[in-house]
Amino acid sequence: MPYSAAEKNAMLDALAAVAVYASLHTADPGTDGSNEVSGGSPAYARKAITWGSATGGAIDSSNAPVFDVPASTTVTHVGFWSASSGGTFYGSADVTDEAFSAQGTYTLSDADLDLNG
Repeated sequence: MPYSAAEKNAMLDALAAVAVYASLHTADPGTDGSNEVSGGSPAYARKAITWGSATGGAIDSSNAPVFDVPASTTVTHVGFWSASSGGTFYGSADVTDEAFSAQGTYTLSDADLDLNG
């Protein structure tokens, strides 16, 4: 039995009500959040992400976290976690690859979670 839009919205709003942290990855993080970026100066760190209200079984981010990315890194995926370090890995999204030859910043300008897929 498929979930109704109202049920999907309730699930997404519950997730949005807890702290969620975004991460950057250099390859598909799989089901455990592997391939997370590390290093750099200033050092890479996960960033808090906030969400608007769910509608139609989907939810959209309401902030644009900025990450420090070390040189010689290519960002390929964004992940979502329950904590700023360690924690539970919730899942990931493929993003357009962005290569950094020198230390730089990556802005996650938009993140969407959609339970209709």
